[in-house]
Amino acid sequence: MTTPVVIGVGMMPFGKHPERTIVDMGAEVARAALLDAGLAPTDIDMGFFSNVLAGRLFGDATIGQNVLWEVGVNRIPVVNVENACTSGGTAFMLACNAIKAGEAEAVMVVGSEKTAVPQLGLINSGQTELDTQLGLVAPAGFALRACRHMADYGTTLEQLALVAVKNRRHGSLNPAAMYRQLTSVEEVLSSPMIVDPLTRLQCCPNADGAAAVVVASPARARRAGLLPGDPRWVSVRAALLATGSYENPQDLLRWETDYRAAALAYERAGLGPADVDVVELHDAFTIGEIIHCEALGLCPPGEGGLLVQSGATTLGGRVPVNVSGGLLSRGHPTGATGVAQLVELVQQLRGQAGARQVEGAKIGLAQCMGGDKSGDTKSCTMVVLGR
Repeated sequence: MTTPVVIGVGMMPFGKHPERTIVDMGAEVARAALLDAGLAPTDIDMGFFSNVLAGRLFGDATIGQNVLWEVGVNRIPVVNVENACTSGGTAFMLACNAIKAGEAEAVMVVGSEKTAVPQLGLINSGQTELDTQLGLVAPAGFALRACRHMADYGTTLEQLALVAVKNRRHGSLNPAAMYRQLTSVEEVLSSPMIVDPLTRLQCCPNADGAAAVVVASPARARRAGLLPGDPRWVSVRAALLATGSYENPQDLLRWETDYRAAALAYERAGLGPADVDVVELHDAFTIGEIIHCEALGLCPPGEGGLLVQSGATTLGGRVPVNVSGGLLSRGHPTGATGVAQLVELVQQLRGQAGARQVEGAKIGLAQCMGGDKSGDTKSCTMVVLGR
């Protein structure tokens, strides 16, 4: 079976960009990804565009065609993807499947989003869901999990805060991060309370931004001047999407789908947690990083707080997590987040991450999660990249 190769990436700084539109941000990063790949617009055979909120906020639809047209990509199949926070990872999975099926040789994936807008309100799993109507919006759901983790495993407030401190430190090294200021445990814990025990600095900021990748078949990568063994040759070892069963009683200590998707990704990639050099994961809230690290097998269940406290997940540690700054520091423009994770991993595996470079990184894993239903997740993506 054909193993897709990422041959181009592009990304803009995340932040508040009131003067920018979803289309022009997406076009900017698409141009950058094409330039990085050494391809012309006419070389792209298919496009996938990731966005979550444009229809709700601006009444827009089929934006992907508008974005790609701006850079001269047209007369090809274009698919617009919405899958909550995993929209970008889902779009990438679909692009890889198109390559593996022989439907395309070069595919553009773009994620672009505006969430730093006054009318957004709280992100939730849908107003038609009874849990949402009863108040189970994202901060509340993660706060419940934090309380349970603390009660059952002895996770401390300081360990939760250390996730934010670490990711702010990483973000300070990333020119594309929304927040680049350092913070301390004391500052995190004394920031305004959102939902006990999660303070404001433990919740990811809404942001505007865009990111793009070009994925190709090995034959197309060679024609673009890349060869296996070249540092720019980044193979897709696994790219998958999972959803929950919604059948079991709620387990606030884990998302079953998270564990199942991680096991399947490792199986498809032919490796295990000990082989991973760098991780980008869904740290929408500090407790999220702790629980996801456990699901990925970076530590035993219940020891996620101890893992961050040990320094293992910081730059220079055993398995650096969210060296980009993660959602907590880089920002969370939902439709762009999953693609931004992949841009970071590609830069790490190429050795192009500058001051935040993970030395000798050869295997990177991206995990993202979106939506809540019956105590599990509505979507979970896992991507394993390697060189």
